[in-house]
Amino acid sequence: MAKGIWIIVEQSKLEIRKVSLELISQGRIIADKAGEPLVAVILGKGVTELAQKVTAYGVDKVILVDDDKLAEYTTGAYTSVLNKLIQKEEPQAVLMGNTAIGKDLAPRLAHRLGVGMASDCTGMEYDENSFLAFKRPIYGGKAFAHVATSVRPVLATIRPNTFPLTIPDTARQAVVVNETAAIDAADLRAIVKEIAIAASKRPELIEANVIISGGRGMKGPENYHILEECADVIGAAVGASRAAVDAGWIEQKFQVGQTGKTVSPTLYIACGISGAIQHLAGMGSSKVIVAINKDPEANIFNLADYGIVGDLFEVIPLLTDEFKKLVC
Repeated sequence: MAKGIWIIVEQSKLEIRKVSLELISQGRIIADKAGEPLVAVILGKGVTELAQKVTAYGVDKVILVDDDKLAEYTTGAYTSVLNKLIQKEEPQAVLMGNTAIGKDLAPRLAHRLGVGMASDCTGMEYDENSFLAFKRPIYGGKAFAHVATSVRPVLATIRPNTFPLTIPDTARQAVVVNETAAIDAADLRAIVKEIAIAASKRPELIEANVIISGGRGMKGPENYHILEECADVIGAAVGASRAAVDAGWIEQKFQVGQTGKTVSPTLYIACGISGAIQHLAGMGSSKVIVAINKDPEANIFNLADYGIVGDLFEVIPLLTDEFKKLVC
């Protein structure tokens, strides 16, 4: 009989992605309701040291697959290893982040296992009939679909920053199992020789603790440098609203919102952003929200903890100067 909730832990250079810890945190709540063990599965090279970190967030068991061939993510190798492990252990559910890797890996696993999958979910809860029920946006975020399945394992990808992190318990203990990477030769058609990462000192948007975003009020792509200058002083990531992206002022990878990236930083500074529902859905869980807008009736002020009614082209340089005094 199928048993256990599996979280496929994503890591890079032995740094665990935040979304994996979020899934473990929520998975612990669901596992307790379902009476199922929570299992973290970690693939890579030299990943043994990661077992205790995921254990602290609430897992009962850690499955490690440590192999040189898994040092860098490749579709074939990871699919081959996980497919065999899942067929061997028969978990109730397999969950992973809706990241570039998750979006590549999950559909291939679904095909091999002969099951469906729920993608880009923004809600997940225990259901006595279907085991897990999911909520996912459809029609460009204009509506939500509620998804459930009777087939096992339940397979889904979850949008980053959907669930809060639990407080880690470093005293927690878990069973650690080492598995062999049984990789078929046919699945090693591609070998990663090198990964070129875009040069940037700024944190990744979905991982950042501080984000400063610009919207239609930026008036054009030539003005984003004032946000970048401020971001570099306070170690922030730069984001944007859908309006700015649709206007071609900034790349889509910087979009915050229901059809962009969901973020949950400690501090979110919204500059020239009116506060459309689509944008609020992507950053509403930020701990502290600061809004800068010359329109005192802008909807963003209804959500903001602090609001500045003024011209962002005057306010942002002043803030940048004050931040410089604090960090010097």
